Formats: sequence, C-alpha cells, structure tokens
Amino acid sequence: MSSTSAASFHKRITTAGTLIAIGIVFGDIGTSPLYTLNAVFHDRVITEDVALGALSAIFWTLFFQTTLKYVILTLQADNKGEGGIFSLYALIRRYWGRWLIIPAMAGGAFLMADGIITPPISVASAIEGLQKIKPDINTVPIVIAILIGLFSFQQFGTGRIGKIFGPVMLVWFTFIGVLGIMAMWQAPGVLKALNPYYAWIMLKEVPGGFWLLGSIFLCTTGAEALYSDMGHCGRNNIRISWIYVKIMLILSYAGQTAWLLQHTGEEVGSISPFYHIVPDMIYNPSVIIATLATIIASQALISGCFTLINEAIRLDIWPRHRVVFPGDIKGQIYIPFINWLLMAGCIAMVLHFKESTAMEAAFGLSVTLTMIMSTVLINFYLYVKRVPTALVVLITGIFIIIEGAFLTANFQKIVEGGWITLVIGAVLFITMLVWNKGRNIKRSLTKMVPIEPKIDLLKRLSNDEEIPKYATNLVYLTSSGSPRKVEQTAIQSILSRSPKRADIYWFVHVNVLDEPYAMRYHVDTIVRNDVYFLEFNLGFRVEPRVDYYFRQVVSELVKDGEVDVSNRREQYYQASGIGDFRFLLLESFLSYDNDMPFIKRFVMKSYFNLKLLSVKEAVNFGLDPSNVTVEMYPLVVTPVVHEKLVREK
Repeated sequence: MSSTSAASFHKRITTAGTLIAIGIVFGDIGTSPLYTLNAVFHDRVITEDVALGALSAIFWTLFFQTTLKYVILTLQADNKGEGGIFSLYALIRRYWGRWLIIPAMAGGAFLMADGIITPPISVASAIEGLQKIKPDINTVPIVIAILIGLFSFQQFGTGRIGKIFGPVMLVWFTFIGVLGIMAMWQAPGVLKALNPYYAWIMLKEVPGGFWLLGSIFLCTTGAEALYSDMGHCGRNNIRISWIYVKIMLILSYAGQTAWLLQHTGEEVGSISPFYHIVPDMIYNPSVIIATLATIIASQALISGCFTLINEAIRLDIWPRHRVVFPGDIKGQIYIPFINWLLMAGCIAMVLHFKESTAMEAAFGLSVTLTMIMSTVLINFYLYVKRVPTALVVLITGIFIIIEGAFLTANFQKIVEGGWITLVIGAVLFITMLVWNKGRNIKRSLTKMVPIEPKIDLLKRLSNDEEIPKYATNLVYLTSSGSPRKVEQTAIQSILSRSPKRADIYWFVHVNVLDEPYAMRYHVDTIVRNDVYFLEFNLGFRVEPRVDYYFRQVVSELVKDGEVDVSNRREQYYQASGIGDFRFLLLESFLSYDNDMPFIKRFVMKSYFNLKLLSVKEAVNFGLDPSNVTVEMYPLVVTPVVHEKLVREK
C-alpha cells in the first residue's frame, strides 16, 4: 500500500468499513461488560459510593485511555497504513535510534502475555451465565472445548466466517445497550456518575478504593487492538464506529450500576451483574450471543498475535517461524507454532484458575505495561511530528500518571495470579532480547568483502570445464544490501572449499521494508552472463517466496536479453529455457574455539537454541528443498587462547 493509497484508505468512511471495524476491532473491549463490574465487586459488599464511583471511573478511563489516547492520538501514527506497537517503533527508529527497540519489545511481549489470558476469561465469563440456570454445572470442559475448536479453526483462515463478525458484534453492542437502557428505568439518576466527582469520592473516601482501579482497568484492556487493527479497517472507520460502540458500552455499564444500586448491602455472588439485568424470557439467547461475541473477540486477539509476531520476525526480534496465508484477504496470516503455543497457554489458564472471577486476578496487569511502553513511543513520535515540547510533555504526563496509577493498583494482582502473566511476558521479552542481541553479535562477525577482486577468478572458474559443473545458476542468499560486497563465507564457499563451477553466480538479497505490501526488485549486472546481484524489496506482510520470485525475474531477464544462456550445452535438453538452479545456504554453528564471558556465552547459546525452534532458512524464504544445499561454518565470537603444545622427546 503506497503512502497515497494509505492516506486515501484512512480518510474513506464506508458502511462496510465501519461494520468490519465493529466486528474485528472492538471485540475485546466490547466483551468487557461481562466481567469488569463483577471484578470490582468480587468479595465486596455493594455500596452506593463504590457503584457510582466505579461507573464514573469506567467512563473517564474509556475517555482518556481509549478515546483520547488511541482513537484520537495514536491512530494518527500509521506506518504506510499499518498500526501496532512494532509499526510505531518502525516509524521512529530512524530518528531516535535502535534503543527504542527495548520499550517496543517489552510492549509486544506483555501484549502477547495478556493474549493468553484474554480468550479464557472472555469465553468463561460468557459460559458461566449457564450457572444461573444450572448452578452446579462444570463450565471448565465447555470452555476448553470452545478454545480447542477456536484454535483448530485458525489454519483454515477466517475469510468466510469473518464476514459474519461485523453483524454479530453489531447485534451484541445493540443488545447490551438496550439491556442497559431497560435496567436504567429503575434508577435513571445513575447517569449522574458521569461526573468525575463520584470517581474522586470512591478513590478518596472508600477504604481500599484506589486498589479498585486494578479491576476498573479491565474496561479498556482491548484499546491496544484499535491501533493494531488500523490496517484492516481504516482510521476513520474505526473512529466513526467507536462513537456507537462507546455509547453502547456506557449504557451497559450504567444499566449494571442501576442494578447494583438496588442491591446495596448485598454481594454480587458468582453471577456477573451483566446477567442480573437480562430478563428471564431472553436469558438463554443472551448466553448464546455473549458466547459468540467472546469467540469473535478471542478470534480478533489471536489474529492480532499472529500479526504482532509476524512484524517481530520482520524486525529480527523474534525467531523465524513458518507464516501461512490461509485466505484471500490481504494481510490475513496464520503462524502454526504461535497458534498451538497460545492454545496450550489458554488451556493451562483455564485448568489453573477454573473460573473467570479467579482469572480476573491475572488479567490486565501485563497490558498496563504495554500501554506504558506505547506511551513512551508515542512521546517520541510526537517529537518527530514537531509537536511543541510543552504539549508533548503535557500529553505524555497525563497518560503516564493515569497508567502509573493503574499499574500501581494492579500490583495487588501479582500475588493473586498476576505473576503468571508477568512471568510469561518476561520470558517473551527475554526471548526477543536474546534473539535480537544474538543476531546483532552474529551480524557484527559477518565479514563483508569486495566482490570486484574476485571477478576474474569467478569468470575463470565458470569457464574451466575440467571442474565438474555444480549448477547452471548458483544462488547465494546474502545479507549485503550492496552489489559491491558479499559475505566472505560465500566467496570461500565458491572458491576455497571445493570449487563450485557454475555458468552464472547470483547473489540475492531480500530486503524487508517498513511498508506492508511492497513487491519490487532491482538487478545489478556485475559481469554480464557471469555474476549478478539481485535485490528483492518486499513488504513486511508479504510472504517471501524467493524461489518463485527468482525464477520469474530470471525468465524476464532472459526474455529481455539481459541474460543469455543460449550457448549452454544443457539448454538443448532442458525445457525451462533458463537452466537449473541451486540455492546454497550458509548456516553457522557456535564453534568450540570460543572463550566468551558468561553473559555473552548465555546470549549466544540461547540464540542458537532458539534457532532450533525456528523455521529453517529454506522454508522461511520459500525455497524448493530439491534445489537447496546447506553448508555449515563455525562462528567464533571470542577466540580461545590456546597454550602451545610441547613435543615430548
């Protein structure tokens, strides 16, 4: 998507676009009425101050965190039409340096960690509505069955079923809004809680009122999805649809608060206030539509995790995994390793916590850290956009104070189960850090040498018929972005080990761009019909089918006369017209001749262990296994200083 088309896409407002936004963007935040007030009043007697204060705090949290921060401000930061914390980092790294990768990695890691608890708590909170009909029902097997079905379906893509997401979620939001209006007839004065004074009273006068912010924060946990899904729906479609969604959310919370005010002095119990305002005659359908809404919310979150990891892979901060494009929808991806990892994590959460009220203890803590990290990045983005310093400080200060308060209030969740998502987030962050550091160390040890001094030798080898021909076209994938230099290991592979004679030597570089859908290439002729440098410029969401793209490029070069293979003897027997191909990949291993300090040794050993879990380079670049050869070479980071051997007499 070019800058012009991206700008046009984000300005456009369509009925279909707003419906898609309602279906895939607001699922997580849209199902929060199922459990937010239930978390606030868990093991707490209902009082008027807390009921009105909670509604007031929810309203202003949605205003500051969702409307102001994400809908108005953050959606402005689009990277060639795409959003998300890694896209935001890609926008500003060229101005502020690579150190900003640390908050980006932390934000991404804790967002992924929160993704492991979101599907279980959403689905469980809906299914637990059945307990009002059958109090002794065991909801754990039902929740696990739904999650297994949900994750198993990912491999087929969501192209067809995705079309019903918008209508179902539109029905859901309308449903919860109407329920809220019906419940408010009993206490219409509940809307006075929109005055921030009531939130202040709760925080100041109610014992432990400040700590309730940890539960109130659950109302905005899906806000990050607004930014991540911007590329699917368009900025203005999200903004317009948010108006309707927010009104319905406030009405739902207000209706639940009206019920709470009628039951002061009591406890909420195991059934969420949401289900208490549902009329008995439509109770069963309400459980069904709530379950559908939570499944859609989980689906959107899972897709968001795939997008997040895919962008992390492109930025070299996550091990490479196989990325599949299961549908025709642009940008729809599926990562099998991440899918099954998420499913295992979600099932473990259900088995450990068993019910949604227990899961609430672990929910929201890690995403608070994500929001703080995004605030840090937004701060630098505003400087890049030349926003006056005083205004940047004011905006950043407001969000840091609010998110700092939420983070502090969420600290109480650590001992109640929040430590689980913190540990998961920390492990994911360390994984990103180790992979990024290991890649940087390996890259620093990769010696690039000029190709020009070797040209005569390559031409002589190519024409030396006494050496058996290795391939007509010998292709090396190189990390060099310049046609003047390539890896020393590649030159050694051709000349120093067992000389590899080929008619044409190709050095191919795959350049992943910050823009999502670019598909361009550039060819440099180093020696006509002997040595070529080919660069693919692909967007970070384009599957790198290098084998296919390479054949396409060579066919075009032969057709245009830029490459002449007509005098090759084997051409008389081959139908392709461009000769055979051999892709030669160079893989490193950690040499025993290393004497590294502890930290560096830990990083490099961890890096190579992570490589065992990652996809092979041939699969990553879409190479046909029958055309690939892998050569191993030792990597020496810190050479061992050997003592001299003494010969015995």
